[in-house]
Amino acid sequence: MNRNERLHKEAVSLWRALSADPPPRGLRGARLLDAALHLKLADQYDRIHSPHLRASQIVRPR
Repeated sequence: MNRNERLHKEAVSLWRALSADPPPRGLRGARLLDAALHLKLADQYDRIHSPHLRASQIVRPR
């Protein structure tokens, strides 16, 4: 799997986590990722879910 395929796979995964709608047709990779990042504000979305991390171990941008 090359870089572009990995980027597209991650963008689709993020889109599905943020929206019940399917990803827009014609958007792939970086363009789809950009569209997905505009679906919600960062404080409305928390993608870090791990039983091995405590909240105090996660550093977020301010």
